Amino acid sequence: MANAFELELTGYAYGGEAIGRAPDGRMIFVPYSIPGERVRVTPVEDHKQWARAHLIEILAPSEQRVIPRCKHFGVCGGCHYQHLAYPAQVQAKADIVRAQLERLGKFQDPPVAAPIASPSPWNTRNHLQFLLNDEGRLSFVAARQPAEGSDPGSPGDRLIAVEECHLAAPPLDELWRRIEVEPIPGLERVSVRLGGGEERMVILHAGSPPQVELSLEVPASVIWAGPQEVLVLAGEGYLSVEVLDRSFRVSALSFFQVHTNLNQELVRLVLRSLDVGLGDVVYDLYAGVGLFSAFIAQAGAHVVAVEESPWACADFEVNLDEFDQVDLYESTVEAALASIALEPKVVLVDPPRGGLGREVVQGLLQHRPPRLVYVSCDPATLARDGRLLADGGYRLERVTPIDLFPQTYHIECVSVWSR
Repeated sequence: MANAFELELTGYAYGGEAIGRAPDGRMIFVPYSIPGERVRVTPVEDHKQWARAHLIEILAPSEQRVIPRCKHFGVCGGCHYQHLAYPAQVQAKADIVRAQLERLGKFQDPPVAAPIASPSPWNTRNHLQFLLNDEGRLSFVAARQPAEGSDPGSPGDRLIAVEECHLAAPPLDELWRRIEVEPIPGLERVSVRLGGGEERMVILHAGSPPQVELSLEVPASVIWAGPQEVLVLAGEGYLSVEVLDRSFRVSALSFFQVHTNLNQELVRLVLRSLDVGLGDVVYDLYAGVGLFSAFIAQAGAHVVAVEESPWACADFEVNLDEFDQVDLYESTVEAALASIALEPKVVLVDPPRGGLGREVVQGLLQHRPPRLVYVSCDPATLARDGRLLADGGYRLERVTPIDLFPQTYHIECVSVWSR
């Protein structure tokens, strides 16, 4: 199947591609395309049951196709949907969640609720991370699929020095464009983060102690994050972020949701899903800096939080200092579940992209919470873990996609499970 051929696209795949069936029956994955379009493609990655193809020509474009905003789109790997009108992006993500639950989780007609869209499809992120090319220029990894005729080898070796990016919130967008980095021994990547009141931070991630001279023309904290220690070179070592009238301390290396405006909607959705009351015991697993724990404790519940990162745990203690009924375990979730004595009325989990995994699900099943709320940033691992939960006696009540990542294929979901 080395030659170009025409293809009718029929659906979306998780990962930013549309899919169609080739004349020989194989499933073909095509980036930068939309279901309903007829396209001309050529294979660039061949497998027995499927192939990945390069989009040569759009023969019949979709009404949902729009002109991408960024000049790097299609070369930079950061965005996947700039060619797709924003309402169609949000619906596509809901359809993908449904398809992943059906195909990987074996759920029949999964209860996927109407997705929650971002108030704006552009300039929403409070955190961007750049790699550095050989000249020290801020860069992103190139798109996974190379251009027609080029080497389809590992894209991880290819960096795109960027001159514009339309994902960062305006104060952060202004900051990153003004950063100039000389090649510095040990410096691996640069992050920029935004707090409340336009507080800004530059984090220099390195594999060695700092050897750097700073010249600051914009107000920002600067952090050197080495393998053994974090050094504050200028300003403060943390940001303050406000969500629903609560302020959260977020240190340079602590995780926090990247969509400042939608964080309040995410918290409201999680709190409605938990439905906790006075004195209820609630596990908050992968608790981070305490974004959810603070509001759960505010509702009068007893919070048992588990977080592995020492940076996030230090922030958590500051952010929940006013509450007495809070237990924090600085531990892996696997280890903590085996040692916590209090039995929960409800459990909240918010794992990284890799999901819970079999060991954590087995630990949860031993505690037998009547209700579980799962915040997921990967519908594939949600579907996998969901099947384990269902096999363990849990029923999926509802899944709500919430678009924390406009223009990309990434999808946040809040799912509710009852025993």
